[in-house]
Amino acid sequence: MAHSAHANRCRTTAAALTAAGLMALGLGTPGASAAEQPRIDLKVLVVDNGDSPVQAITAQLESTGIPYTTVDLTDANRPTITQAFLSDTVNGTPRAKYQGVVLPNEAPFGAGSAEQTALEAYERTYGIPQVDAYTWAHPEVGLDYTSQGGWAGTLDGRDASVTAAGKAGPFGYLDGAFTFENNDTSVQEAYGFAAKPREGFTSYVDLPVPAGEGNGSLLGEYAHDGRRELVVTFAYNQHQEQFRVLARGIVEWLTQGVHLGRSRNYFAVHVDDVFAPDSRWDTERNCTPGDFDCVGGDGEGTTPIRMTAADAQYATQWQREHGFTLDMVYNAGSGEEWKSENGGTDPLADRLLADKDEYRWINHTYTHPYLGCVQDTTTVPWSCAKNADGSTRYMSRADISAEIADNHDWALAHGVPVDRSELVTGEHSGLRTTPQQPDDNPNLAGALADNGIQWIASDNSREPGQRAVGGALTVPRHPMNVYYNVGTEAEMADEYNWIYTSAADGGSGVCESDPSSTCLDEPLDAVTGYDEYIVPREARTALSHVVGNDPRPHYAHQSNLAEDRTLYPVMERVLADYAALFAGNTPVENLAQRAIGTELQRRAAWRTALQNGQVTAYRIGTTVTVTAPSGTQIPVTAPEGTQKQLLIGTTTFGTPYAGARSAWTTPAALQTALTLKLP
Repeated sequence: MAHSAHANRCRTTAAALTAAGLMALGLGTPGASAAEQPRIDLKVLVVDNGDSPVQAITAQLESTGIPYTTVDLTDANRPTITQAFLSDTVNGTPRAKYQGVVLPNEAPFGAGSAEQTALEAYERTYGIPQVDAYTWAHPEVGLDYTSQGGWAGTLDGRDASVTAAGKAGPFGYLDGAFTFENNDTSVQEAYGFAAKPREGFTSYVDLPVPAGEGNGSLLGEYAHDGRRELVVTFAYNQHQEQFRVLARGIVEWLTQGVHLGRSRNYFAVHVDDVFAPDSRWDTERNCTPGDFDCVGGDGEGTTPIRMTAADAQYATQWQREHGFTLDMVYNAGSGEEWKSENGGTDPLADRLLADKDEYRWINHTYTHPYLGCVQDTTTVPWSCAKNADGSTRYMSRADISAEIADNHDWALAHGVPVDRSELVTGEHSGLRTTPQQPDDNPNLAGALADNGIQWIASDNSREPGQRAVGGALTVPRHPMNVYYNVGTEAEMADEYNWIYTSAADGGSGVCESDPSSTCLDEPLDAVTGYDEYIVPREARTALSHVVGNDPRPHYAHQSNLAEDRTLYPVMERVLADYAALFAGNTPVENLAQRAIGTELQRRAAWRTALQNGQVTAYRIGTTVTVTAPSGTQIPVTAPEGTQKQLLIGTTTFGTPYAGARSAWTTPAALQTALTLKLP
């Protein structure tokens, strides 16, 4: 009898939702009491067959911070999809355990099968949306066959556009047009079906039908039989730009705009070695004079690369024109040495100090020494010097601390606005460097504490995860493939050729022996290679981080703002490509190192809380309730108009981004749960 009553109650609830036409919003029926509304848990069900489209959406859920449960279709011991698996009753209230469902296609369990039938009944009952991660065009998903005025084929390099319905709906954060990647003309990178919609189908992304008439849908919503499906008819993986651009909208549609987690687009660029000169690549020796591994090149007689006052003035003007702030990572002592060796004046420093409030500044140590083990350079590669007892000889805590403190004190004396808690060590030294120094300098953590350092930069290519160094946390940085030891585009192309061409083509041949590298088909032209090949590739890589909810900063060097000013074309390409893709309501977030570190720290704590089952989140009607461990910052995204419940009254929730509102937040004062009121 209890089971029958539950089933009747669910049917009654579904009828009310359907009659009100509010399943698309999932916000309940106006005027209905809370007791009549089902509880919808804020978690997603992912049915995974191992294909890249499902894994791409899963990666987006993970990155955003949305909890999900995966059912692996390849696992013989997986749970069976039944009514009990999908729903139950909590304190007399019907509960839907999942707010959205991701499937590899429209019917992975088989049309008419018990599991497929249970899933479809669940979606009807509770108004749960379903994403078909990748399927072909056919009437069962609301589309004509491609033979009926559509098209199927390779999408590489083709232009697609977000429709008016897409802009008015879940893809309102996009400007409208985007192009499918075509990184290698010899490889098919994307395949899809562009088809004409049938009744009940609303296209969100269209493609002009090649050699045909009108447009065909690549992504759209199919409303039928009391259910809603987001139908994707092109293949993709989580790294492709076309997916990265659409991923936010797919997730917002899936969660009906109400979910745990938040996602924004970040871009920050650190400029290392400011005030210091950088060594110059020797195009004859194919190495950098002054480096211990540059045979026959001691650096004597070479001209180092250093910004001029005109370069500094250009940097200030560039920032103003592009609405973007650079992080100047400075070595004041190196600048003072240069000044004393050049007549006691330094027009560069004068110009940068005159414009000091235009930039963010980060301590890079006073003279840029290596802060790890003492380097023995009598061999190539170098090794760590040893004490008499065989232990590793390290730079002392006092010496490290003095390098940090002297640089900070110089900034204070010159009125430079620097955050004491932030540090970038030279070459990320002091931190472990394999294979020579597998552990951090044991004196580093103490020196950081001596100077109040909370955020120390690390190299993302070596350590992509945030970790503790004593009481500080690392902030991994993406190295930009714009080399520190080049001042001109020709030098950049020459060094790039040395690294990425075969020995037969005059290169080092490293690209042939390194399994993680690929050789160029032929050497780059010294005049055009940088602008035509390197810039687009590096900008594409950086943009993939920007649109991938990755807050970690990028870094280059002051040499890249000097002479040919090689860094600007890359940054300009990133910003221009971004502006062409995204609407004004989705600006790039340009964060300081402390804010980036805090974001990474909060994400880690949130992942831990989810993994430990310490988060409960659901909505009943227009009320969202979230509980988490005390003190945990909770990431939430909700529609415009959402209010946060206080002990008395409400306040506006979050900050606007991409047409929604989101925030890291905690329960209001004297409350144990976070409560939001949806509009």
